[in-house]
Amino acid sequence: MKPDKKQSINDVLTVISKDRGRTNVLKKYEQRFIAFLVERIPVWISSDMLTALGFFGSIIIFAGFVLAHYYGSGYLLLGVLGFLVSWFGDSLDGRIAYYRNKQRKWYGFSLDLTIDWVGITLMGLGFVIYVSSPWDLFGYCFVVLYGWEIVTTLLRYKITDQYSIDSGFLGPTEARIVVSLILILEVLVKGSILYLSAFACVILFITNIIDTRKILKIAGARDKEEREKKNEA
Repeated sequence: MKPDKKQSINDVLTVISKDRGRTNVLKKYEQRFIAFLVERIPVWISSDMLTALGFFGSIIIFAGFVLAHYYGSGYLLLGVLGFLVSWFGDSLDGRIAYYRNKQRKWYGFSLDLTIDWVGITLMGLGFVIYVSSPWDLFGYCFVVLYGWEIVTTLLRYKITDQYSIDSGFLGPTEARIVVSLILILEVLVKGSILYLSAFACVILFITNIIDTRKILKIAGARDKEEREKKNEA
């Protein structure tokens, strides 16, 4: 018997989500859309090709900042396109590998974090080129704070053995949407990106503090559990 459409989508969701816990607010809709896409990606497109596509999206964002600096803020809209391309490649590269049963857990994990870091560095550099001093410091702060978030992700994975890319109800997808809206607003109201970038850094700093406190609490509990097991032995 041919399975119904709903059951087929649920089966795909189970396959592509089994190694990753998501808590972001758009989780339900995003995962279902990804499940829809992975069934339709041509077989000749590999996960590495999708990773490269995601990185190309970061290059588009960088180019948008540079062109906006020299030729006008309207070029920041390239960044919105870049975030869409980045989401497509970054969201589908690992999921397509699991869907095709060709997953490389540690290879993919290492490659994803490396590409994410290089991509966010490019974005920060583009921001520094676009704005004037001393506002360019917020580009530096954003890169540092995002790096802190990557470290937190690694620590969470090491301590809990669960890979999560979200910070509460916010994840990479929500972050892309927020930054895209900031770029659009800058095109409409020139100079708004300066204050909004400062606000974004403050929010990211607060979420990093909260996530770090959670990790330290979990780490402390694990230390206690291991000591008790050692004493019992």
